[in-house]
Amino acid sequence: MRSTYRRALPRAWTPVARVFTALGDPHRQRILLMFERDERLSVAEIVAATTLSRTAVAHHLRVLREAGVLRSEKIGREVRYWPDPAPVRLALDAVEDYLRSNH
Repeated sequence: MRSTYRRALPRAWTPVARVFTALGDPHRQRILLMFERDERLSVAEIVAATTLSRTAVAHHLRVLREAGVLRSEKIGREVRYWPDPAPVRLALDAVEDYLRSNH
């Protein structure tokens, strides 16, 4: 057993953990899956498509954005969101590398 990681994750694993934590919630999964290819959605559009309150949607969007899974751009008074697959791919690659090197 590796005792190195019993108490803390390695610093390099933090972004990987953040992605998986963000994707671990069913509401955030549904929000992410509602985007069509190259589509950008506003908070209002996402709220209208879910059973969640605006506050709950804003929270989930913040978690997804902080994990890098969603990107955002403010246009006037509105913020548009869209998925960024790169951090998810990097997280999956990190897990695949771990499995390949350790098993």
